[in-house]
Amino acid sequence: MGTVVALIRVLPDSPQVDREKLKTEIRAAIPGHVKLQSIAEKPIAFGLVSLAVTITLPDGSPGGADAVQDILAKLPNVQSAETTDVGLL
Repeated sequence: MGTVVALIRVLPDSPQVDREKLKTEIRAAIPGHVKLQSIAEKPIAFGLVSLAVTITLPDGSPGGADAVQDILAKLPNVQSAETTDVGLL
């Protein structure tokens, strides 16, 4: 089995969201079998900044990257989470 790498875009529900707190919540929410590679800030418009979350996980993991996306979408102050890219290492 290989390793899957996925990029998930997390969009806060307002520009006033404390992004450092949100990053901490994302780190805490990532399941144990998933490795968080990075969280990068990507400006969108009008002060709104999305978080680009890069993860790796074993190929064939239950739910795959979609399961992690669903977990991140349910965090407080998150408007949406969307898997934008998936690849195999």
